[in-house]
Amino acid sequence: MSNVFLWFGALVFIAMFLLAQGLVVPAFGENARVRRRMRKRLAEIESQAGATGLSLLRQRYLEDLAPWEQRLERLPAMQALRRIVEQAGLDRPAHRLVFDGLAFAALDVVTILLVHPDVWYVLGAAVAGFLVPFVRLWWLRLRRVQAIEEQLPDAIDVVKRALRAGHPFVAAVKLVGEDMDGALAEEFAITAADLSYGNDPRGALLGLLSRVPSVALMGFVTAVLIQRETGGNLAEVLEHISQVIRGRHRFQRKVRTLSAEGRMSAWVLTLVPFALAGLLHLTSPKYLPVFFQDPRGQQVLLVCGLLMLTGILWMRRIIRVDA
Repeated sequence: MSNVFLWFGALVFIAMFLLAQGLVVPAFGENARVRRRMRKRLAEIESQAGATGLSLLRQRYLEDLAPWEQRLERLPAMQALRRIVEQAGLDRPAHRLVFDGLAFAALDVVTILLVHPDVWYVLGAAVAGFLVPFVRLWWLRLRRVQAIEEQLPDAIDVVKRALRAGHPFVAAVKLVGEDMDGALAEEFAITAADLSYGNDPRGALLGLLSRVPSVALMGFVTAVLIQRETGGNLAEVLEHISQVIRGRHRFQRKVRTLSAEGRMSAWVLTLVPFALAGLLHLTSPKYLPVFFQDPRGQQVLLVCGLLMLTGILWMRRIIRVDA
């Protein structure tokens, strides 16, 4: 019976996660296909330039760590996690995030052992506790990228006006960091500091794109890099990019508004079975235990979990519009 509840709980957790990811669609999020194309293009640019795309300032945190912490941070998995931490705007080593997950997992295990010492419950609690910091990291990263994309057209306009006024590109980037606020101002200030410290402009811009995985920002970085190689009027190019990004944002907001009814319907259809189960438990307390204890009822639970997962995937596919 415990195995059945474990599988059913896992299916419900996956279904709710997909529902939250697919239906609470970020206004400026990118689908997986676009993200893969962006990563491929970024890798091509980095290979051509021979740059790592990493910020010189962001690497200085290694100097303040103990030797054993530096060795942990240089592991491939930790380097990938560190990039996600940078994208979320957190200033802490990646291995400490893993330690936080282990601490939450240990706390959950101790709690479950005191309440219900079952091996499957303990295992599920440990996994759930370990994932807590990473779910928070994913959420912070998503919100930060959204905030940066919302401000990006205004930042491009600031750069464009500064270039037309005769300022060099480094001064224009620094001006964005000084005149604007939020995560975008922080990232542009880091890029300006990278350039001031003598980092190559291509490396500094690739570092900016590495910290902010956005297709809109990739258009800005690509335009600047191409202009440095071929020449041309960068201010005019940036004006067109700003107009395109604003039009794209308007379209995505319209899509989100038009799909609001479908997303609400999906939430209702998903939560209705749980609401009915709670109502049955209140009105007929002896009804559901028989259903859970009977082998046929347990099989029905597994089938229901699979059908719920399939239905959420289908609804997610229907209401998701790629811009």
